[in-house]
Amino acid sequence: MGSSVARYAIVSLLVAARCAAALDSGVDAEPALAPWPVAVVAVRVPDAAAIDALAESGCVIGNVRGDTATVYVPVRDLERLTALGYPMEIIEWQHPSVTTRPAAGAKALGQYHSYATMTALLETYAAAYPEICRLFSAGASYQGRELWVLRITANPDVEEDEPEFKYISTMHGDEPLGTELCLYLIDRLLAGYGADTRITDLVDTTAISIMPLMNPDGLEASTRYDFLGNDMNRSFPIYGMDFTGTLYDGAPLDFGGRPVEVGHVMQWTADNSFVLSANFHTGALVVNYPYDDDGIPSGTDAPTADDLLFEEIAWRYTYHNPPMWSNDDPANGYFNGIINGNMWYRIQGGMQDWNYRYASCNEVTIEVSRNKKPAESSIPDFWAENEESMLAYLESAHMGVRGLVTDSSDGAPVWAQVEVVGNSHPVFTDPDVGDYHRMLLPGAYTLRYYAPAYVPETVEDIVVADGPATRADVSLINADVDDDGAATAVDVQLVVRAVLGLPSADAPDLDGNGVSSTDIVLAIRAALQIP
Repeated sequence: MGSSVARYAIVSLLVAARCAAALDSGVDAEPALAPWPVAVVAVRVPDAAAIDALAESGCVIGNVRGDTATVYVPVRDLERLTALGYPMEIIEWQHPSVTTRPAAGAKALGQYHSYATMTALLETYAAAYPEICRLFSAGASYQGRELWVLRITANPDVEEDEPEFKYISTMHGDEPLGTELCLYLIDRLLAGYGADTRITDLVDTTAISIMPLMNPDGLEASTRYDFLGNDMNRSFPIYGMDFTGTLYDGAPLDFGGRPVEVGHVMQWTADNSFVLSANFHTGALVVNYPYDDDGIPSGTDAPTADDLLFEEIAWRYTYHNPPMWSNDDPANGYFNGIINGNMWYRIQGGMQDWNYRYASCNEVTIEVSRNKKPAESSIPDFWAENEESMLAYLESAHMGVRGLVTDSSDGAPVWAQVEVVGNSHPVFTDPDVGDYHRMLLPGAYTLRYYAPAYVPETVEDIVVADGPATRADVSLINADVDDDGAATAVDVQLVVRAVLGLPSADAPDLDGNGVSSTDIVLAIRAALQIP
C-alpha cells in the first residue's frame, strides 16, 4: 500500500468536477455541511490501539479484516488521516451525485433492486397475501423515500401473545445484499404459509417485521451514508452519554440531531415490544454481538449480562452457513463465525447496543459477504447459504420463558418489568397484551415481576429446556388505592386506616380475603417494591 497527498488531491478535484456537473444537471444539492466527497480508504493497522486512533481521528471504520481497516473519511479530513502515518490506499470515492443505479424496470428475486422496484415488489406481496401481512412505512427518509416494513403474522391487525421479531437491512446504502436476502425471506414466508408446516407454525406464532431497506437515499446513491453524510450505525444514542435509563424507566428517545431515518427506527422500536432482532451488512463474514462499546479499548471482550445467550443465538445463525461457520480464528476473537463487537473493533452509536440497552431487544449484526456488493449472479448462492440461518435465528425468539402479566382483580394486561435473579438485564411486557418473552438458555431460573402500582411477585425454579419457551403467567395485586398510578406511602396509610376502622377511610381489600393486616404488608411491599 502507498499514500500520496498529491494523488488524493487530484482525484478529489476530478470527483468534485463530476459532482458539479451532476448538480448543474438538476440533482438536488446537499446542505453545505455534508462531507462529500467521501474517500473509502484501506489502512494498514498494526494493532487494536491503531484502530481506536483511527476512530478518534474522526474516521468511520467500516470493517477490520486482519491488519487492514476500511475507513470512510471526508476529503477535507484526508490530511489528518495521512498524518497518523499508517500505510493507506484510496480504493473508492463516494458522492450522492456520482453513482450507478440498477437499471429501471421490474426486478425478480436474485437481482439487485432499486428503491422503486423494491417498493413495487413489496406492494405486490401485500396485495397477494392480505390474510397474513401488512405493508406500512415507519417514516420517510430525508429525501422523502419511505422506510417500508412488511409485518407477517397470522393476524396482522391484532396484538397477540406472541414474540415480536424484526430484521433490518441496508442501513449502509452501499451494502445492498441484505435487502435481497430479506426479499427472499419474505417470499419464503408468504409462499410457504399453509403449504410448509414449519413456515406455517412460525407465522402463526410470531409477529415478524422486515425492513429490507433502512437507508433508501444511500442505496439510490450507492453511498454508505445518508444524503446528509451521516453513518446511521454511528448515530444511535450512546449509553452513558445520551441516556442511562431504559424505555421502561421513561428515559427519552433523544431524537435531537440524529438522522431522520434513525429517529423513525427508534420510534418504531419503542412503539413495539421486539424480543429479537438482527441487521444485515456486508464487508465481512461474521455475526457480531453486543457490546460494540462498553467504554474499553478495541480488541477487548465487552460481554453483556447475556453473553452466553448471545453466543448461542449467533451460532444458531453461523452453524447453517458453511462459509461463515468456517471463519474460525480464536487468536483474534473469532469462534465459528461469531465475534464480540468490541473485540472486533469498538464503535459508538451502534444500533444493536441501543436496542439491547434501551429497548431490551436482543440484536446482532450479521455480515453476510466479504465483498461489499457481490456480483448480481451470486445473489441466489448467498440466499442458499443464508436461508436456513435466517429461519433458525428467527425461531430463537421462542426460547426461554414466556407468559402473561395481568391485574389480579380484572385480568387487564400490566406493563411490567421482568427480571431474572442473578442477571442485571430486565425485559418488559407488551403493554397492549401483557405478554413477555425472556430469552434464556436451558437451566432453572427465578424470575421477579415489578410494576409501579403493584405488589412485586417472585416465581422460583422455572425450568427452561432446549425447545419452546416455558410458560409462567403471573397475576399482580394492585396496591394503588388512591388511583394515582403508583403505590406510595399514601396508599399504605389508607390501608392502615381501613384496617383500624377509622372513619372516612376507604376499605381496600387488596388480596380479596377481607381487609386485614395482610393488606398492610402488601401495600408496604408495593410501595417499597419488595419482592
